[in-house]
Amino acid sequence: MRVDVLSKEYPPEVYGGAGVHVAELVRALRSRPDVAAHVRAFGAPRSEELTSSYADLAELAGANAALRTLGVDLAIADACAGTDLVHSHTWYANFAGHLASLLHGVPHVVSAHSLEPLRPWKAEQLGGGYAVSSYVERTSYEAAAAVIAVSAAMRDDVLASYPAVDPARVHVVHNGIDTNDWSPRVDPARVRSLGVDPDRPAVVFVGRITRQKGLPLFLRACAELPPDVQIVLCAGAPDTPEILAEVEGLVAGLRDSRSGVVWIPEMLPRADVVALLTAATVFACPSIYEPLGIVNLEAMACETAVVATATGGIPEVVVAGTTGVLVPITQATDGTGAPLDPDQYVADFAAALNAVVSDPARAAEMGRAGRERAIASFSWGAIAERTVEVYRSVL
Repeated sequence: MRVDVLSKEYPPEVYGGAGVHVAELVRALRSRPDVAAHVRAFGAPRSEELTSSYADLAELAGANAALRTLGVDLAIADACAGTDLVHSHTWYANFAGHLASLLHGVPHVVSAHSLEPLRPWKAEQLGGGYAVSSYVERTSYEAAAAVIAVSAAMRDDVLASYPAVDPARVHVVHNGIDTNDWSPRVDPARVRSLGVDPDRPAVVFVGRITRQKGLPLFLRACAELPPDVQIVLCAGAPDTPEILAEVEGLVAGLRDSRSGVVWIPEMLPRADVVALLTAATVFACPSIYEPLGIVNLEAMACETAVVATATGGIPEVVVAGTTGVLVPITQATDGTGAPLDPDQYVADFAAALNAVVSDPARAAEMGRAGRERAIASFSWGAIAERTVEVYRSVL
């Protein structure tokens, strides 16, 4: 079976959880004798076998970002001739999958990592392009032969956002984790080289600077941490200048009152992230929208306790009281997911962080339980098998 996997992100150009998912899924699919996985990704040329790259069209260099995306989609759709099935990830590649399905008469499978109706703040980033991305996603989902949701919560969101989609076509296949690559690795020298003291307690955040990741809320909560606790931010790729300025102001405020506030804006090699997670007392996931939250799995696989928002698919990964702490949130239903009482959410998140960092033995126990859960429930081999089952159901 030839499957063309379509994605905006693919190594070395990966900046979010969807890109990690695609890379790991492709690796698992290619280990199987019954699947030939061809990757068609946005970006600069790649040397990997069965992988093709597609740059923005020069003719659209000055166009809205959404239109530039559609230009790449046209080239990808044309290149899918001869495949048995196309599998697209995120709205950026959904239109390529939809057009390839129509053009070549093959099934289109969509993986739901996030949904445009639940990210209205993207209008700040894309302007009118947000209406275009929303149109593309809706059209692709409603026409797809199958939709793969990365969590049960995401399946519910798909059906609520797109009621024209037949529930029988929406399958739950969780994200996964490679627990060999993501495993505890004590490396104090590397941690120090990144500006972090491995001998002090630390709370680590890893994620993009976007509304859905809740970084400003987290930084407000950090003001309540004991002064000896380091705050480590692996945070870049801001959606807008406005949210970047907000984060810069909050970080400056923290630095005025405490030491050990470390902000690493560039994307780190995996080995560096693993070293930081291993050295951390707790990993923080303050997301207000998270279909699953692969970053939580990465932290758990490194034996790090997790404090995360009880929203989306996060409770399907983090077991409250066992692998971490889930922070309650009452959210707006207007699509933003914003906390109705931000001050209460910030206070609750701060209390959860303090409870974990103040009890290192409990934090370590949660970390060990987290790794055991990651190994038992989220292996990529099992996820590839369930994905191929979806493929076979539509062929």
